Amino acid sequence: MQVSNITASILDVACDVLIVNLFEGVTCPGGATGAVDRALGGQISEIIEREGFEGKLGQVMTVRTGGAIPARAVVVAGLGKAEKFDRGAVRKASAAAARRAAEMKASKVATILHGAGIGGMPARQSAQATVEGAIIGTYRFVAYKSEPDGHDIAELVIVDNDASKFADAEAGAARGRIAAEAVNRARDLINSPANEVTPSCLADYARRLASEAGLDVTVLEREDIEKLGMGAFASVAKGSAQPPKFIVLTYTPPAPSDRTCAIVGKGITFDSGGLSLKDGSSMATMKDDMSGAAAVLTAMGAIAEIRPPVKVMAIVAATENMPGGRATRPGDIVRAMNGKTIEVENTDAEGRLTLADAVSYAVREGADEIVDLATLTGACVVALGRGMSGLFCSDTSLESRLIECGKASGDLLWPLPLFDDYFENIKSDVADMKNTGGREGSAIAGALLIREFAAGKPWAHLDIAGPAYLDKDNGLAGKGGAGAGVRLLIEYLCGPA
Repeated sequence: MQVSNITASILDVACDVLIVNLFEGVTCPGGATGAVDRALGGQISEIIEREGFEGKLGQVMTVRTGGAIPARAVVVAGLGKAEKFDRGAVRKASAAAARRAAEMKASKVATILHGAGIGGMPARQSAQATVEGAIIGTYRFVAYKSEPDGHDIAELVIVDNDASKFADAEAGAARGRIAAEAVNRARDLINSPANEVTPSCLADYARRLASEAGLDVTVLEREDIEKLGMGAFASVAKGSAQPPKFIVLTYTPPAPSDRTCAIVGKGITFDSGGLSLKDGSSMATMKDDMSGAAAVLTAMGAIAEIRPPVKVMAIVAATENMPGGRATRPGDIVRAMNGKTIEVENTDAEGRLTLADAVSYAVREGADEIVDLATLTGACVVALGRGMSGLFCSDTSLESRLIECGKASGDLLWPLPLFDDYFENIKSDVADMKNTGGREGSAIAGALLIREFAAGKPWAHLDIAGPAYLDKDNGLAGKGGAGAGVRLLIEYLCGPA
C-alpha cells in the first residue's frame, strides 16, 4: 500500500473511498465529518438517526455520495468512547474502515487524521496509528491459494487542511508504514507452513535482508555451533533432519555508538515436543513457535530503514524440535555455551535451551542490554490471555522503558516476578539446573532459567505466547500470526517517530 500526505480540504479529494469518523454517542457530527455530512445533504446524520449507528469502536457505516463530492463513497469509522480514546482505538478504527474500503474494491482511499482534531491527539501519533491500522488491518495471507480472494488497496492518502500539521503527519505516516510493513512480513513468516519456513529458510531470509538493507550477517552451521560449545541449542536440533542455523544480523549506526542492544528471538520453526511428544491438538499451530524469531528479523529491516543511533544485534537460534533416533532424551544432561549444565527433564521445554545459548552469545559479543522474545509457555497464555505478553526483567529502568514502549506501540506488556525462591524448583540433583520446574509458576521458572545466561546484564524476557498467534480477529489483526513484538522493538530501539 502506497502512503502519502496532502494538505487539502477533504471535500476536494478525488478517491474511491473517503474515511471520516465519529465518537460513540455523537448524533450531530462536527469537524471534518460534519463538513462531509453537510456536503451530502445530511445523509450521515440521517443514517445515525434512522439506523442507530452508535460510533462504537470497530463499527463502520457506508454512505454513497452520488457525485456531491469527488469521493465515490464515504466510510464513517466509529472511534468508541471519547474517554477511552487512544492510539489503540485509532488503529482499530482505521483497520475497520480500511477493511470496509477493501471490501468495496477501493483502489485509492483518503482518510482524515483520526483524533487529531477534537480528540486532541498529536498529528504525528494520529498519522502513525492511522497508517498502522490500515496496513495491518487489511493484511491477507494468500501465498498458498491458487485463486487468491479479496482485494488490496493500492493507495492511502492522509488528508488534513491544516498546513502546520503536515510535517508531523508525514513523519508519523512514514513511521507507521515502516512498522506495519515489518509486522506483516513477520506474519507472512509465521503463517507459512513449517515445511517451507525451515531454519535454512530463516537463514536465507536474513541473508537477503542483510544484502538489501546494508546489515552484517553471520550464519553458523551445526559444526560451528558445536565448536562454540552451544550444547543446549545443539541438543534441541539433534532429532530433526533439518540442519540448525544460528543467525546473527547486525545493524551498525552511522556514528560510533557506546550502546549495543541485542534482541533475541526464539526460532523453533516447528515444535513437536521432541520425544516428550505433544498431542495432536497442541501440535496443530506449532509452526508459530518461531514468532520471536520472525519479530526480531523483520524489526531489523525497519531498524535499518530508520537508522537509530544504537548498535543492534538480532540473534536467532533456529531449529525444529522433532523426535528421532538421535533426539535428546528426557534425563540427558547438556552443557551450554557459558559452561552451565542443564538436565533435560522434558524435551518440550526446548525454547529455554536454545535461548540459553543465544543469550550467552549476546553476552560474549558485548551486548549492553538483552531483550528476548519467545512463545515460551502456555502458562503465560492462561495467566494473561491473548491481549498482552508477560515481561520478566532484571533491570527496573529497562522494564519501565519497555512497558512505556508497549503502551505506545500497542504491544502491551504485563510485568511478572522473577521470584528467586522459585529457582529451587529448577535445581537438579545431577546438573546445575533442569529445564522444567513443574506446573506451578512455570512461566517464572522458564524466565529464571534464561536469566542464568545473561551474566548480570540488563535483560528482559518477553513471553509472547498469548498475542503471537490469534484464534480470532482482535479488531486490528485477524486470525493467525499477529507479528507480536515487532512494533515494540522498533519503538524501543528507534524511539518515537
